[in-house]
This record gives sequence, structure tokens and C-alpha cells, in this order.
Amino acid sequence: MTVTKSFLSKIILLFCLTITVRAAPNVVFVLADDMSRDTWGAYGGRECKTPNIDQLAKEGTRFDRAYCSVAMCAPFRQELYSGCSPWRTGTLPNHSKSVEGTKSIVHHLEPLGYRVALLGKSHVGPNECYPFEKLGEVSKKVDANPEILAKTKNFFDDCREKKNPFCLFIGSHDSHAPFTTGDPSKYNAKKITIPPYWIDTPQLREVVVQYYAEITNFDRLVGMIRNELEKKGLWNNTIFMVCSEQGTQLPFAKWTCYDNGLRTGLVMRWPGITKPGSVVQELVSTADVTPTLVEGLGGSLAKDVCDGKSFLSLLRGESGPIHDYVYGAFTNCRIIANRERVFPIRSIRDKEYSLIYNPNHRSITSNLTLSQALRLKNKGGEIGEVLNPAASWVPMADNDDHSRALVKKLHRRSKYELYDLKKDPYELSNLAKKGSHAKVMNRLKSRLYAKLEELGDADPIATERNFIAKKKK
Repeated sequence: MTVTKSFLSKIILLFCLTITVRAAPNVVFVLADDMSRDTWGAYGGRECKTPNIDQLAKEGTRFDRAYCSVAMCAPFRQELYSGCSPWRTGTLPNHSKSVEGTKSIVHHLEPLGYRVALLGKSHVGPNECYPFEKLGEVSKKVDANPEILAKTKNFFDDCREKKNPFCLFIGSHDSHAPFTTGDPSKYNAKKITIPPYWIDTPQLREVVVQYYAEITNFDRLVGMIRNELEKKGLWNNTIFMVCSEQGTQLPFAKWTCYDNGLRTGLVMRWPGITKPGSVVQELVSTADVTPTLVEGLGGSLAKDVCDGKSFLSLLRGESGPIHDYVYGAFTNCRIIANRERVFPIRSIRDKEYSLIYNPNHRSITSNLTLSQALRLKNKGGEIGEVLNPAASWVPMADNDDHSRALVKKLHRRSKYELYDLKKDPYELSNLAKKGSHAKVMNRLKSRLYAKLEELGDADPIATERNFIAKKKK
């Protein structure tokens, strides 16, 4: 058959028009607040009801080794949005703001025609570094899901009318104490299972039930946003991501460098990219999200603009890690009730081990949730208060070795803590002084020290004292 030039031209024109009218992918990223990933069914949680998150993991990709650098709200969010480590942005302490000149995902996606918006909890700054289109804060005192949904609908409709692709970050307050939302009656405090990294007390059980109620309420929000995308015909052209943020405010999670603090839950569905039920086993950092989205949406980043790396290759199932190690930090100063306490923590992880370094180990660590326990331990008796979960552990210290060790661990840590994450995922057995693990210790210590030197943080105690001095000025 002879193909005329005219016919061939029409075919080429039709192909070009098809490419032209294809809509750019949208992005919706739903972020929880102080939520440990092990509560989600997708990560093996059996107590808490998270059907919408679990369904998303079945249809898309689950990340098994996703980590943030700091298990506190402001550092986490600024790392997420900037793609830069908190050492670079100056956000190691909580309630901190990024240094001048920090660029965020807003700067990278707006030139591509995207409206980049933030709805709900912010906890980032200054505005010139994170110039989101602000859709408004939402309440923590009452269930904010209806308000979030209403504002999300309006945003979707406005973007459709103006023919703008969008990237929307939704910051829920759910699972951040005080626990005020959800339905605790759906859980029975007497029947829930308490994990071995906590001490089982009535006070803990009561709070865990309230915490679980908020997690389920967050899961409801995930389902509501998805349903809206489907109703508007946007679902199959939207990258949908759900993240747990750092771990819970209950002990050994937030405000630490333990896995329960730094390891984040992340599930996503990217039409045309992710495969149903796929799992990424490689190490991934919170800082990787921004460069991944920028690359996947057609943008490009200048060299060294971000510390994170695109994980698009991992989503496509291509072999090879993008990180050999991930690093963590905690800065005790500037936290309520402990604004001038100096107890920095640094950490390094590979796929098998975690090494935690506590340079000021002869001192104590504490935070708002541990202050009551510290007072009770120091006083050596009743303090006439209703005990919070951590404080309720103190009387249990005389019961058995396990309880005694956990009560001590609330405030006092060894200089080095080495854990085998495969055999001991709850990080209960410190291998730092085991001769059989000397080679692993030396390798991780050497790499951690080199990285801290590279980051200008070779002396974490001096780093923390400098933060206190700057705050006083």
C-alpha cells in the first residue's frame, strides 16, 4: 500500500495533538502527624483499622525502608518539601525555620505550570522558602476531615476551571497529642496488644486507644480524598501518596533516633509507573520525595540543589540502591520543658543495622512527654498527679529486668547503641559491646563520623550549644 505525504502528515498531526492534550499528572500527598508506621495494616499492624491506606498499598507501592533525618515535625516537613537535609537548611531543632536561600518543591514545580498548595498543618518557614498557595489551617480540637474535604473540593474545581495541574499537600493533625478525634469506642483497651518496646500499664492502654482512634480517622480522610478524586475523574491521572510522618509521641519514637521515630510509612500509587502490590526494599529518604516528583513531572534540578535523590528507578523495579546509608539526628534543645538541655543524638543505618551515637551519654535526655517520669524517678515516690504513659512505667521498674531496662532507657542511653534490624526490629538488644559485632561497629562508626565531619557536625555537643546560644540572641 502506498502512503501519501498528505496521509502521513495527518497521522503525524494526530499524534502530536494527542500528546498535546494529554493532561499533566496531578499530585496529592496526604501527611499524618506523629504516626508510627507499624500501626498500619500495610506494615503488619493488626490492632489499628487502616483499610484505605492498606488498599492503596495493594494497588500501588509500599516503601519498607523509608526514613526521615529528624523525628520532629518542623525538620521532617522542611526536609520533605525542600529535598534538603536539616543540616543544610539549619532545621535540626524543632520549631526551626530554614536558612535564607532554601528552595522548595514550590520553586521547582511552578515553572512547569503547577499550582503547589498546602492545606492544613504547615510548621515550615519562612514563606519565601516555602511559598505554597495556602488553603488554610484546620482545627485540632474537632474532626477536621469535613473541612479538609470541602477545601480540597474547591481547590480541585478551581484548578479544573483554570486548567492548572496541581500538587496538593494535605497536613492532617490526626495522631498528634492531645487525642481529640476519631471514635475510641471502636477499640477495647483491655484487648489491644502492647508491643514489647513499651511497658503494659492501664495508663498506656487508655492513651493507645485514643491514639488508634485518630489513626483510623486519618485513614478515613485518605478514603475521602481518594473518593473525591475518583468522582471528579482525576484518580487515574493523579500521583497519590500517603505518609505517616515520624513516629508517635509515646516513648522511643518521636524525639529519638530509634527506628520507631525515624522510619516513616510511605505508600503511593503513580498511574503508569507503580505496579500493584509492589514493595521497595531499598533505603529511601524523606528528602528523596521532592527530586522524584520534579523528575517524574518533567522538571530538572541543577546539580546539588537537593540532598535527596530521585527514586523513580526503584518504582520502575530497576535494580540497585540509591543510598548505601541513611542518617539521623536529634537535638534536645528548644523543646518545651527542655529548652536548654544538651543531649544530641546521631545515627546511621544500612539495610541490616542501626548505629545510634549519644555523645553526651553521661547526661540525660528528656522531652515534654518524659518530664513527669523524670520527676517521679528523682523524687522516688508519688507526685500527686494523674500519670501519663511514660510516668506510669516508673513504678514498674522493680517488677522485672525488662521493665527496669525500659524505664532506665527513657532518660539514660549508652554512648553507642547497635541493633540488628532483622533479628531485633524493636531495637531492644544493644550489640555495641559485643565482640562478634566489632567489624560492623567500626564500619558504621567510621562512616558516621566521616559524614558528620562533611556536614560540619563533627562535634554534636558543640552544635547543640550553638543552637542555644543563637536562640538567646
